Amino acid sequence: MEHVHPPSWVNPTPAGRYNLVVVGAGTAGLVSALGAAALGARVALIERHLMGGDCLNVGCVPSKGVLRAARAIHAARGAAAFGVRGGEAADADFPAVMARVRRLRAGLAEHDSARRLAGLGVDVFLGDGRFVAPDAVEVGGARLRFARAVIATGARAAGLPVPGLAEAGFLTNETVFGLTELPRRLVIIGAGPIGCELGQAFRRFGAEVSIVSLDPRLLPREDPDAAAVLAARFEREGVHLSLGVKPASVSTRGRHKVLAFEGPGGPGEVAGEEILVAAGRAPNVEGLGLEAAGVAFGRAGVTVNDRLRTSNPRIYAAGDICSAYKFTHAADAMARIAIQNALFFGRKRASGLVIPWCTYTDPEIAHVGLYEEEARRRGLRVTTFTQPLADVDRAVLDGEAEGFARVHVEERSGRILGGTLVASHAGEMIGELVFAITAGLRAGSLATAIHPYPTQAEAWRRLGDAVNRRRLTPAVQTWLRRLLALRR
Repeated sequence: MEHVHPPSWVNPTPAGRYNLVVVGAGTAGLVSALGAAALGARVALIERHLMGGDCLNVGCVPSKGVLRAARAIHAARGAAAFGVRGGEAADADFPAVMARVRRLRAGLAEHDSARRLAGLGVDVFLGDGRFVAPDAVEVGGARLRFARAVIATGARAAGLPVPGLAEAGFLTNETVFGLTELPRRLVIIGAGPIGCELGQAFRRFGAEVSIVSLDPRLLPREDPDAAAVLAARFEREGVHLSLGVKPASVSTRGRHKVLAFEGPGGPGEVAGEEILVAAGRAPNVEGLGLEAAGVAFGRAGVTVNDRLRTSNPRIYAAGDICSAYKFTHAADAMARIAIQNALFFGRKRASGLVIPWCTYTDPEIAHVGLYEEEARRRGLRVTTFTQPLADVDRAVLDGEAEGFARVHVEERSGRILGGTLVASHAGEMIGELVFAITAGLRAGSLATAIHPYPTQAEAWRRLGDAVNRRRLTPAVQTWLRRLLALRR
């Protein structure tokens, strides 16, 4: 807290008219403020809660600390498969796991701290910021006038209108990392990335986990084959799935909270000591005075054009508050566009970004670009190439051969439209495909990169080989045979 919301912090005196005022100190806000200050702008940054936003405090940082611990215990228990004895009895010290997460988060918090930003030339104001005019914000009784502003207030866990849920109490990603004791039974509402990541982790720690979702499969936005790999893993690890059902009500029964649901097979129920709601995100637009600033907004957040400008030409937005891509790295990229366009007459477009994403389950599921069905809806002629990891030597040696690499290629041009990777470290490996798409390379170019042997990333080279082999049509083969015959 000394880093992200120092109790003794005294807001500075406003320094005249600012080149840029940023509202919100999550990833998009921090990048906007620091980037503009580094370029010589006079910048003010306003944060009403915690510097670092969701990513540092209740999102990426603590969740990945939890997931790493869950992987460690799973690896220990499975060591016998590699000829290592003694790991089967491995157990999780849950209080120690969470203490480590909080300790690491505190260490990383310095990078996003109010004092660090102040030292880099940003005027940091802690308090509720509210637009009071098209060119002014008030915070803590002070009025900050600006030439340009960036709204970067992010999003929060969406609520669910399930009768009895509020009365029984529930966790979200904003509270689950405060746990110090492992709930023996955990019910998760939502089968998206947060629900799947934490569901698998808590199961590995020893909790009985039930995932309940209106969607008929895990990760409904992902490649169905990728979701099927994860569902099979969950089944083996003992995560109970109730999919395609609608939560109806929550009641209490002794120490347990009971979620009743309705589905095609009739009514059912699951019980747990805790209920974790992981059913999407809602933009933080309340209390900002957007009407006074002339900024249009709706249920999806602040309305922006492709250059991230709002309906007020002085004000831009970046990150979860205005984007369907609610990822830290997307917020970072959008913030860079916003400050270029706001301060330096830039013409950068958000639609030009190539944004990958990854769900950090085990195996991880990473994706970039279009899915096959999405590409066909756009009228594109697509050929899909898939490389099972079972044919990649390193994946077999690692005992991680159940995934695959997949690319979708435009038939005529050979252009890479998108791809999915299901692998133990897919998030680390997807960058090669992101670069290929960003650089406009053809899919066959994947075969030209030489990878150290053996690595799982060889899957990309194998896909490139498969694309090139497809170009070896009977007509081409006939021509090559005739050419070689002349050279004998």
